Amino acid sequence: MNKKLFTQIKNEWRTNLWLVTELLVVSVVLWYIVDFFYTSISTRIIPLGFDIEHCYRVDVDEVNVKSPEYIPERGDEQTGADRMELMERIRRRPEIEAVSWSQNSYPYNGSNSGIGVQYIAEGDTLETDGYTLRRYVSPDFVRVFRYQGINGETPEELAAMLKEGKVLINNDLFWKQKVELKDYIGKEFIIGDTSNIKRLGAALVPPRYCDYQTWNDCVVMDLPRWWYSWTNELCIRVKPEMDHDIKEMLMKDAPTQFRIGNLMVTDVVSFKDIRRNYQTFYTNRERNYYAGMGFLLLNIFLGLLGTFWFRTQQRVGEIAIRKVNGATDRSIFNRLIGEGLLLLVVATIPAAAIDTALSWYEFNSYFDGYIGWGRTSLCILVTFGLMALMIVLGIIIPARRAMRIKPAIALKDE
Repeated sequence: MNKKLFTQIKNEWRTNLWLVTELLVVSVVLWYIVDFFYTSISTRIIPLGFDIEHCYRVDVDEVNVKSPEYIPERGDEQTGADRMELMERIRRRPEIEAVSWSQNSYPYNGSNSGIGVQYIAEGDTLETDGYTLRRYVSPDFVRVFRYQGINGETPEELAAMLKEGKVLINNDLFWKQKVELKDYIGKEFIIGDTSNIKRLGAALVPPRYCDYQTWNDCVVMDLPRWWYSWTNELCIRVKPEMDHDIKEMLMKDAPTQFRIGNLMVTDVVSFKDIRRNYQTFYTNRERNYYAGMGFLLLNIFLGLLGTFWFRTQQRVGEIAIRKVNGATDRSIFNRLIGEGLLLLVVATIPAAAIDTALSWYEFNSYFDGYIGWGRTSLCILVTFGLMALMIVLGIIIPARRAMRIKPAIALKDE
């Protein structure tokens, strides 16, 4: 049976060569679609590493210098003290669970500050070769967004570490060296340059950049006192049982309780709104991709189905001859399906090489490092399975109809 099958494929090599070429192109395109869905879904289900539920950003501005209420000659030190006082006044409110100042640090931000991170010891050197996000925060920042340590450290414990001057770094910062920072807790790291050496307090469950990106390289440090005059992010977490009409309540008291020096509270924004606004581009793009690829997938399905449907219908006479010579319906099915799947296997071999190259260049992910043999192999297998299903459907339906025709009638038509 197998020998006859190979002989027939060889004898029809011109037709089969075009069919294998078609299957090769379709396999690569279909793999790209499968890989896109895989990377999109797997990226979305990775833990965020933070929690924005009941969190708000309090927008703070300064009185215009032309305003009669403007207080002149208020230097950086006094402005920093004003910001700290504003934070303390908000902290004392009964609705507030935690409040923090930070610089380019809150989730769904888009504003970044970078810094280098090194660990140097005898026989062991680690150094970042890319852009590591610097998160300057007041200690309660990790309580506001509920960061977690990889060893189960609570936000309260992480906040205490920041107060002690320790740093917090995501656990997989040195993933390329296959190193986990949880094994380096208590060690000293060079942050930026040798004038700034900090002890690692905890390795963080990686706080992701946003829902659509896996990037999470960051180092979290206590906000220096002199930075308070420049910091621009005041974030709060509201107690769950009191999270209702919080914006209205805070803004009602803003002109009296939160008017300090030249500072004034101008707005209170939910992080749900910040998240939605920041990710609008990604959300719309992913929706368009899903729609386009769904349409492309439907066309691939109909195209392959039609190709093998037409191919099988053209062989009605051959099926009749086989039946006259004693072939059973099952043997004819096996022969036709085996031929289609064998051609698919031949096309999948070079397609798999192309798929691997596309995976290597990270066509479907935002940052390097997402490639893995598990991901690539799984997507190739899913692609093969989908194409095999399309081929079987394209063969079995017209073949069943052809075998209902009496051999004499089929041969007469031929």
